[in-house]
Amino acid sequence: MIKKLLTSPFGWILGIVLSIGICLGALFMGSVDHQTLMNTDIGSKILWDIRIPRVLLAFVIGASLSLSGVLIQSNVRNPLADPSLIGVSAGAALGAALMIVAAEFVGFETQYYIPIAAFVGGILATMTVLKLGRNDLPGGMALLILAGIAINVVAASLIGLLSYIATDSALRHITFWSLGSLASANYFWLALCSIALLIVCIWLPKQHRKLDAILLGQAEANTMGVDVKRLQIQSIILVALLASLAVSACGIIGFIGLVTPHIGRMLVGASHRYLLPLSFFLGGSLLVIADGMARTIIAPAELPIGIVTALIGAPVFIWLLVREGRRLQW
Repeated sequence: MIKKLLTSPFGWILGIVLSIGICLGALFMGSVDHQTLMNTDIGSKILWDIRIPRVLLAFVIGASLSLSGVLIQSNVRNPLADPSLIGVSAGAALGAALMIVAAEFVGFETQYYIPIAAFVGGILATMTVLKLGRNDLPGGMALLILAGIAINVVAASLIGLLSYIATDSALRHITFWSLGSLASANYFWLALCSIALLIVCIWLPKQHRKLDAILLGQAEANTMGVDVKRLQIQSIILVALLASLAVSACGIIGFIGLVTPHIGRMLVGASHRYLLPLSFFLGGSLLVIADGMARTIIAPAELPIGIVTALIGAPVFIWLLVREGRRLQW
């Protein structure tokens, strides 16, 4: 019944209406009450300059990470894969950590340079993974996954080294950045991330049949006329673009790209025709809800959003694993 509802035209309308409702509700969550937001000049400034770009950026980043998770899991045929598998998150974290530590020694403002360093680090890590895991070699996708794991290990080691030599303030900065936060959201990052998401959304509608074919296996997809290697490279490049921008804008946010595709498959099945749009709305809405919780749980202070997504995502993921294990037993 639920699958039939969500895969009908009414499902699109329902997804749009619920997403808009969640975003509107999130605008009034936080330490400032709705009366102040609507009736005072300072409240209006908070609403338009802080709350609106933050909520919209949360939705865009959530949708980006969710679609990235679907693409990675489909292309590597591994339900445990997420955007960090190709090293983009680790590379971005390394770039940010390097900039934070360097700023302490050189003495310059890091506010504008950390996102740039994170984006460059994420792109360089992805390029290295693509170079090491050449897709034209036998077992190309397996090599690419191994290359991503290697980059993750190297980046984690270097971040550990930087943390060891960092000052107390730099170490605290690295820690908080790695936990994720949307506190620095603005219209610039909203526009940048939205453009990247729009590019992917324009590319995706023609790919859902090819992604379905890959699920049957690379050999079967090739016999169906799908250029698997080209599709995999295109997918990885777009995932790297979405994930690197997301990490640059708000730090590392876990579990959205991992858990959301599983919830989508549970609701509508494995067909990408329905899974991709559902993941878009579901991922965006989940991150908006998580950000709202991060702003209200210990208001007027706020929790790093990465902690909230982990606290929500880990139990859900464990439940999905238990559910899948019981299904396989039967």
